[in-house]
Amino acid sequence: TSDARDYLRRERIEILPGSQARPERYRLLSGGFVEEKPEHMTHLNAEILVPKTHPRIRFRGKMDTLEAELILCQQIPGAPEGALGEILDFARKILRCDVLEEPLGQDTLCGLTQAEQRKRSHMPQDSYGQPHFMPQAADGSVIAGLNRVRCFARSAELEAVEAFSDREGNLIREDIPKALNRMSSMLYLLMIQEKGKL
Repeated sequence: TSDARDYLRRERIEILPGSQARPERYRLLSGGFVEEKPEHMTHLNAEILVPKTHPRIRFRGKMDTLEAELILCQQIPGAPEGALGEILDFARKILRCDVLEEPLGQDTLCGLTQAEQRKRSHMPQDSYGQPHFMPQAADGSVIAGLNRVRCFARSAELEAVEAFSDREGNLIREDIPKALNRMSSMLYLLMIQEKGKL
C-alpha cells in the first residue's frame, strides 16, 4: 500500500531481494564468522552477531519492557494518554537510534525543552503549585501507573549507562542515557501534575 511505502521511506527501511536478505555468513564481535546464526546470539547491528547477554542487547530488552509498560499505563482510565504516547514514541526513537547507531537529537519532550523540564522538576511548586511528594496508594491508579513506568525508565537508564560505558566507566555514548534520565523526569512531572488534580 502507499501507506506502507511511505512508512518504509520515512523510517529509511530498505527492502532487499531474497538473495541479498540473508548473508552467507555472520560476523562475530571477536572478528570471527559463523555460517548459521546460533539461537543464543542476535544482531548487534546489521553486520555483527553477539550473545544475547551483551550489554546492548540487555539494554534493548529493558527498552522493550519500558515500551510495554508505557502502553499498559495508557490503558489506565484518566491517564494522560497524549503525553504517554509522545513518551512511547520517544522510547521507540531511542531504541531505533541504538540499533541503527544514529545520533538521537530531541529538542522538546511533551512541549518542554531540556532546560524547562529541569527547572520544573527541581521546583515543581513554582510551575504546578504542587511540591515534591512520595506516592502512596491513596494517590490512585494513575499516579501509581506513572510511578511504575518512571521506575522502568530509570531501570532502562541504568542499563544504558552500562551498555554505553567503556572499561573505565566513561560513557562512550551520552545521548541515550541522558534521554532516559530526561524521560523519567518527564514521567515525574506527569505525576506532579496528576497529584495537583487531587
